[in-house]
Order: sequence, then structure tokens, then C-alpha cells
Amino acid sequence: MPDAMPDDVALVRSVEETARKVFEQAGFEEIRTPLFEDTRLFVRGIGEATDIVEKEMYTFAGGDGEESLTLRPEGTASVARAVVEHDLLKKRAFWKLYYMGPMFRKERPQAGRLRQFDQIGCEAVGSSEPLVDAECIVLAHRFFRSVGLDDVRVKLNSMGCATCRGEYRKALRAALEPRRPALCPDCQARFERNVFRVLDCKQTRCREVAQAAPPLRDYLDAECRAHFEAVLGLLGDVGLPFVLDDKLVRGFDYYTRTVFEISHPALGARDAVCGGGRYDNLIAELGGPQAGCVGFAVGVVPTLLALKRTQRGSAAPARRLAAFVVAVGEEQRRECFRAVVRLRDAGFPADLDCEGRSLKAQMRAADRSGARFTLVIGPDEMAANRIRLKDMRSGEESVLSFDQVVEMLDKAGARNPGVC
Repeated sequence: MPDAMPDDVALVRSVEETARKVFEQAGFEEIRTPLFEDTRLFVRGIGEATDIVEKEMYTFAGGDGEESLTLRPEGTASVARAVVEHDLLKKRAFWKLYYMGPMFRKERPQAGRLRQFDQIGCEAVGSSEPLVDAECIVLAHRFFRSVGLDDVRVKLNSMGCATCRGEYRKALRAALEPRRPALCPDCQARFERNVFRVLDCKQTRCREVAQAAPPLRDYLDAECRAHFEAVLGLLGDVGLPFVLDDKLVRGFDYYTRTVFEISHPALGARDAVCGGGRYDNLIAELGGPQAGCVGFAVGVVPTLLALKRTQRGSAAPARRLAAFVVAVGEEQRRECFRAVVRLRDAGFPADLDCEGRSLKAQMRAADRSGARFTLVIGPDEMAANRIRLKDMRSGEESVLSFDQVVEMLDKAGARNPGVC
């Protein structure tokens, strides 16, 4: 559970702001849920025979006779619980929701995987239309392109419905049974309870055994097959590249029909940066109405790692200052402080030296700050009630009144210094 230093936070904020822009463009609204929930929510939604529920959840006893509580290991179950608890589907038949925030799992810390990690996710709740599956996949792909990861890869499969999976479960057990002793201990223990976990296991030996598995899509019934073909057709219509992956399953019990994963080659063997799919039964299982749903979650940590490894996130964004105010001498420091406060009151991000440094050191600090303008106040400027303004982009200097400085900054768009 690492600390995030300012450079890292700046990059995270940039990713989050991009997500908000992309998602809200598509009509999604933000929802926020608590950091912990009743443990039964995750056991019921994610599934007992999963690594998360069996080994990775941070669970603790509730106070005052409450049931066991768990720090949320993922976001979908919490959003579904909130939809049911607040009767959202009675207020509106279809919701587009997004969330972002920390999740918690007892994983072995390694590159791209931490015990506290941020996720950004979208949930489209209340429709079984294939168009919604396609929209979520396109939306996730657009997010990665928007943050600068153009070379992500989209993998797709269909897990069918409960009827399809019943037949496939029998065929899968029969195909894998001869090599069952080669499976890892976890997969051997789960073989009878949920043989699908073999397909989702990341152990090399289990991946090799899984090669003998028949394609799940061969067992889809007519309705599930038509749904998946419609999703593929819609993605083809908008030119989104993808590959079909017969071994792709999502590790949570709530998934049905379309599942997808987005990966980036810079991450090596564990290359996933996003995963999602359809989950048509979760709302009903939590006590709500039957409601078709599709969602996905972006792993912020692997996304940042991919950005850094491709040199697209190696440098932190410049500080978003419109102006840095410099005092020529000690006598002007109070006037500089007053100018900074007035600039901030006028809506301009501004800063000044807080260390009592020399004029030369202050000018270096102004340059490092990334401010568009440097404002210098010396004895002459102070006596004339003026400010020397330097445009750090063009190098031009002017001696102006405070009101003229405000006018100049306003004209340059400095209330939004990221674009001025």
C-alpha cells in the first residue's frame, strides 16, 4: 500500500480527469460507494470459489453486533447493491454510472499489482441490448486512446447463460479430467465446484492444461449466439479492432454472455489493463428486479505502468499556475503576498517564494513552476503601484497596474492555465 508522491498524483489526476471527460461525453454519471460493505455482498456476487473471496479479501468484524465487513475488492458489486438499495430502476429504467477510487486485495505486491489500488469503472444498468455491450467496449477503448495508449488490444469471448454453461461445464470437466493432477492446488480444489476457474488461472501449468479445453462459444444456445454475433457486428461497424479468445473468461460468478479484456504489450505476461463484460443476473440476486447490465473496470496502476514504460507518462504535468510573483527585495515580500492573494481571489492560480530566497533563486523557481507569467515587484514598481509582468512563453515584458495585469491574464486564458 504505497504512498503516492506529487509527480505520481499529478499523473493519476490526469488519468482520472480524462476518464471523467470520456465517460460524461457518453452520458455516464458518477456514483460513489463506501470503502467497505457487508462481506456477504462479495461472497454472493463474486463467488465463493474465487481467489478474491477465498484468499484476498480484507475482512473484519463489525461493531455493535454487525455482521462481518470487508474492504471492497472491486466496484461492480457495490454499485449493484447501491442500485438495489436506492431503487434506482424504479426512478429510471436505464442508468449509465461510473466510479473511481481505491480497492483492496491481499495480493503479493509486484509490478502493476498492489494491495491498495485504484480502479475506474463504468456500469450500464437496465438493458440487455447488444448495443450496450458494444458501447462499453468502445468506451473503454476510447479511454485508453485518450490517455495516450493507442496500442491496446481488445480480446472478446462469450460465457453464454446458465443453460449454455451447464452443458459446457460437463464438456470442460471431461476434457480436463485426464490432466487434472497437473493443475495447481487451487484449481484441483475447485475442479468440482467451479471448473471455469482453470481457464482463468494465471499459473503456467494451468494455462497449459487449459489448452485442451473446447471452445465455450461452441456451446452457446441460439439466443446467446445471436447476442454475441450482434456485438461483434456493432464493433465491426465502428472499426474497432479485436480478437476472439476462446480461453477468455472473467473470474467472477456474476458474468454472463459477453466478456472482454484489454491488454497492453508493455506490461509483459500480466498485461491486462481493463476487464469487463455483461452480468444480467446480479441485480436480481441482490434483491432487485431482473436487469441486464454491462460494465468494465480499468486498473489504474497497470495503466500508469504502461504509460511510463511507453514514455507517455514519464514526465509529470507542469504545475497549473497562471502566475509566479517575485520580490526583488525583502521590503517587497508583503506586497507580493498581497498580490498573490488578490490574484487568487480573481480566479487565477498563483504562487510565490515562501523560503526567503534571493531574486535569482526566485526567478529559477518561477521558471520551474511552469507558470505562464512571472510578476516582479521591486522598489520602483512598488513606488509607482505597478507590477512588471513577463510572459514566460514569448519573453515580452510590460509594466502594468494590477487591473491591467488581470486583464492581460484573462486575455491569455490564464484562469485555465493548462491550456493558456
